[in-house]
Amino acid sequence: MEDINVQELKERLEKKEEFGFVDVREEWEYEEDNLGALNIPLSQLPHQLDQIDDYKSKELVVHCRSGARSDNAKKFLQTKGFSKVRNLLGGINAYRELEEKG
Repeated sequence: MEDINVQELKERLEKKEEFGFVDVREEWEYEEDNLGALNIPLSQLPHQLDQIDDYKSKELVVHCRSGARSDNAKKFLQTKGFSKVRNLLGGINAYRELEEKG
């Protein structure tokens, strides 16, 4: 499945569309700033798959700070049978940048 850009994510969040949404940054990063996603740090992902099991065949958007960790999360999740994983290109940094331009 194709990755998602910040503009599309912003529109979908504003419309309150339903999709899985996971932030794979560390807890302290999430506490500093987040987009309201479920926080499962990348290192914990293998141990917390049960929390997102409902999204195995539904759309699941993963994000981090810049898009690198969430790209790794996407690849990992795909090996675990998650078929509709999308990485947020540019991560929360790009999302906040878009808001500033707003």
